[in-house]
Amino acid sequence: MKNANHHTPASRRQGRRTLLIGLLTAATLPLLQGCFPVVATGAAAGAAMIADRRTSGAYVEDEGIEWKITNRLRERFGDAIHVNVTAYNRNVLLTGEVPNDNIRGEIERSAAAAEHVRGIVNETVVAGNSALSARANDSLITSNVKARFVDAQRFSAHHVKVVTEANVVFLLGLVTREEADAATEVARTSQGVRRVVRVFEYISQAEANRLDNKNRNTQ
Repeated sequence: MKNANHHTPASRRQGRRTLLIGLLTAATLPLLQGCFPVVATGAAAGAAMIADRRTSGAYVEDEGIEWKITNRLRERFGDAIHVNVTAYNRNVLLTGEVPNDNIRGEIERSAAAAEHVRGIVNETVVAGNSALSARANDSLITSNVKARFVDAQRFSAHHVKVVTEANVVFLLGLVTREEADAATEVARTSQGVRRVVRVFEYISQAEANRLDNKNRNTQ
């Protein structure tokens, strides 16, 4: 007679995946309620920074860039826009909705003028602000994609940042072409994903190995 408490490898993987989705979803909920990006603190920030291929300086600057630009846009436009700001290695991705092309251009110029910003990818669209239910769905898609990255075990999920807007998944990170292709395939085949946009900064395999070895040596 089999033990009722026995768990198969598949059930354990499903359990870890369910837990990860829950944790990632919980982490994104404040973004739906607050005005500013969530900044990791304490031990969590240290662990995330060690696993990241960015330098510690770039990691901290990216957090500051997101906060400064978000705050600047909110002060200037208030609720007239819904724009998410994502900085990765000092490059800024803008997503969301704006009322017209003039404001879209103004937002891009404002973001580009922020300190430490190297480049702008403006993926905002001219449309009415999305509903909270749509934003919650985007958060769930992001959580699912990240969980599937972990399940696939084809690259480190720490190396790819996922942003979802209107069912479109944006992928950022310092990655090799092989890692980019694997991440794109996983994201593209995830439930609810309408399109995948790559905003990667590509590095060689040798550079990836160097950065990963450096991070391991700091642990």
